[in-house]
Amino acid sequence: MRACPVLVASRLAGGVLLALVAAPLAAEDSYPPLQSLLSASTDVLGAPIAWPEGEAQLNAAIVTMRPGQNTGLHRHPGPMFAWVLEGEITVTYRDDAGTVRTYRKGEALIEAQEVAHSGVNTGAGPLRLLVVIPGAKGLAATVSLPE
Repeated sequence: MRACPVLVASRLAGGVLLALVAAPLAAEDSYPPLQSLLSASTDVLGAPIAWPEGEAQLNAAIVTMRPGQNTGLHRHPGPMFAWVLEGEITVTYRDDAGTVRTYRKGEALIEAQEVAHSGVNTGAGPLRLLVVIPGAKGLAATVSLPE
């Protein structure tokens, strides 16, 4: 029969057990702190997040736009996480309310899913936006739409 390591350690000289117990705590304290960006179950318009069917695929990119540049009208078949790294973007949604929202450096969001929208860099400098889009193989992350 194998001896339990904790019981063996408890039989060893005083400081060994303390070292075994304290080691995980010290490792936990030394881990880089996390900066929580977002925890959500709905998108920016309040719709529940829905995962696309099919074989999972994750898409990630950094979108860079010049001041005044427009994304064009588009939609996302899957949920899209976005974090504004630099600048600002104003997004106009084609929902019943005609929602318009501006997102600035440091803000994170779950973009509207299946709702047509377009964004324009309304800042004085470049916009840099980190986007992560969980989707499915063969499913476009973004679908361009006619204006």
